[in-house]
Amino acid sequence: MKKLCIYSDASIENLFKSNINQIKDRIESESEEYILNVGDNQYTEYIKKEFTLNFPKILFDDTYAESYEADIPGSKFPRAFFKTDLDKYYKLNVIMYHIPYEGSIHLLRFRPRRGLLKTGNPIVIEEETNTIRLEVIDFYHDPEKIKDELIRFQEFIFSNYENLKIDVDNYNDGLDNTIHSLFNIRKQQILKNKKLLASLGVPIVQREDTPSTFLVPKPNIRKEIIVKPKVNKKGFQPEPTLDLETYQYILKTINDIGKNFERLPSTYKDKREEDLRDHILMTIDPIIKYGSASGETFNKSGKTDIQLRHDSSVVFVAECKFWSGQKDYFKSIDQLLNYLTWRDSKTSLIIFVTNKEITPVLKTVFNVTEQHQNYLKQVEKSDEGWFNFIFALPTDINKEIMLAVQLFHLPK
Repeated sequence: MKKLCIYSDASIENLFKSNINQIKDRIESESEEYILNVGDNQYTEYIKKEFTLNFPKILFDDTYAESYEADIPGSKFPRAFFKTDLDKYYKLNVIMYHIPYEGSIHLLRFRPRRGLLKTGNPIVIEEETNTIRLEVIDFYHDPEKIKDELIRFQEFIFSNYENLKIDVDNYNDGLDNTIHSLFNIRKQQILKNKKLLASLGVPIVQREDTPSTFLVPKPNIRKEIIVKPKVNKKGFQPEPTLDLETYQYILKTINDIGKNFERLPSTYKDKREEDLRDHILMTIDPIIKYGSASGETFNKSGKTDIQLRHDSSVVFVAECKFWSGQKDYFKSIDQLLNYLTWRDSKTSLIIFVTNKEITPVLKTVFNVTEQHQNYLKQVEKSDEGWFNFIFALPTDINKEIMLAVQLFHLPK
């Protein structure tokens, strides 16, 4: 058993700063080759698992008790028993409360950033059973007074609990961005030192002379084993990638086109994949500036591919499919992933849903995508039918693919 003086240590802010410094040191200690080759999101998840704080949950509703007799010295009696012999021992009943908890109970030793502090005696914890122990001596032979002691103890435990929990939750919520930022600072510094342009940021801007008829109308609208990711030993090769702003611009344009399909169902009813794809191409191609100077152009390849090329490299590709169930959905993802061979590729899987209702399809995509063997994580949704995922290439798990799944409802 250990005693824990809760809310009496340094501010929780000190722990946050210490953790962030450790994360920075960890990233700085990695070799240049490792930083350049490891997948950003995989490495971030690895570090985040280690430094995420598991705030304790106190399970007062699951409290259980036992009683035993003990010899209590007169010096421990309340003042009301003024005639008690202080040197004498009295046999009394003792109630032992066991209050279960989950998580890292030692986080309660820190002071929150804000809130009134209420001090008191240290609490006793039993780490083997994950319980907090509270002994109440039955001086008065009164059950209500014993209950009052438990209530006062509960009030003490929770006196700063919520404020501390808010601090820890905010720290955990920001951990992903913090690690990404520190990782990218190190990576960019390495690239700068090596004088490599690993991320060319293919520039694509809207043409000023585009006829307005081509513009798309805007819609109204318990102990875990943490495994460090491994990298290939082939060395780092700079490859062109599409910058995030341009990627989001392309996805937003596709989303607007799909919403237009939904608003005008009779126009697009019974259209084939190629027809819908060609309409997307017809709308995107004229509003994208292209030419020999930068070498950017949209091309279609195969039956339903939409590609954006920069010189000899493909920096964006999309597949258009009709929804036909989870099995074919996974096959479409496999087809897309097996087509890709470059680093940090940015892609879209455009799915036309002809079912009477689209909600069950959206739920399926949300629930089953993580079951795919190359799935890494889901990032924030952009729209009701627009999911964003990170996948790993089947041939190289260090190469991470940004995959947007964009669904549009075209019921028969």
